[in-house]
Formats: sequence, structure tokens, C-alpha cells
Amino acid sequence: MLSEERLLAICTRIDRFTEVTGYLFAWMVVPLVGVMSYEVFSRYGFDAPTTWAFELSYMLYGSMFMLGTAYALRKGAHIRTDLFWHRFTPRTKGLIDLVGYLLFVVPGVAMVLWIGWEQTVYAYEIGERSEATAWRPLMWPFKASVPLAAALLLIQSLSEVIKAYHAVRTGELLTPAEEVQI
Repeated sequence: MLSEERLLAICTRIDRFTEVTGYLFAWMVVPLVGVMSYEVFSRYGFDAPTTWAFELSYMLYGSMFMLGTAYALRKGAHIRTDLFWHRFTPRTKGLIDLVGYLLFVVPGVAMVLWIGWEQTVYAYEIGERSEATAWRPLMWPFKASVPLAAALLLIQSLSEVIKAYHAVRTGELLTPAEEVQI
């Protein structure tokens, strides 16, 4: 069994990794804004809409959204039912989180990882292309964001499980640095 200090060191490394990947994926907004600006300028300035901007924009936005889920978990930005949460002790909060992550989050995200990987491989093998526009881009790079996001979310979930375990054992909550306040 790993010591408490070693577990918390693992949490710190995972949290740093998630911070870095979240920061890197946030930069996807730059090409997204570029694509949308180009489309608006082309459409309204020259009356020449593109065939590719719509699909590229939803692929960028969808990927950015999916790839940001681990970062959102790290920051405490996911939805939580807060009706009674503030009344619970740190140990009770830790126990609820521990059970929730182990029974629901980890198995659910693992299933998304598995199915997303299968769908990505299948799309690659058959050369699947989008049918939404005449541009018809390959779909596997976009579909690959699903298993990648699930893998990142599983990694961050491990950190959250360790934090919940720590709260159950010690009564001390290790909250995200920027926990969302409602």
C-alpha cells in the first residue's frame, strides 16, 4: 500500500498534468475564432461562404469542449447537487465522492473510452468522411477526441479518488484551486 504522502504526491503530479493539458487545449479557441472570423468575412464581405468553415468550427469546438472535461473536473466546474452538500462534514463529502467516482464516474468514463476508441478505429479503417457538407473531411481525427478526453478524465478521476480517500481518512478536504461557487 502506498503511503499517504506518496498518494498526495501522485495527486499533485496528476493535477499539474491536467493543468498543462487544459491550458494547451484551451488554445484551440484561437483557430476556432480564426475559422469563424474568416467565414464571416468571406460570407458577408465577399458574398462567398466557405464549404469547410462550418464543419471545421464544430470539430474544433466539440474537441475543445471534450478535451476540457478533465480540466473542468480539476477546477471543480462540473455540476454537483449542492442542496445539502454545504451541511456535510469533510469525511461525509469524501465518502460521497469516493463512492460516486468508483461506482459511477470511473466505470462510465471507461465505457466511453472503450466505445470511443472502437469508433475511432472503425472510422479510420473505413475512411469515414462527414456527410454534412461538400468538404467531406475525415472523421477519425474528430472522433479521436472522445477517447482522448475520456483517458484524460480517467487520469484526473484517479486524483479525485485519492483526494476523496484522503478526506475519508483524515477529515481534510483537498479542494480544487478554483472551486466554482454558486
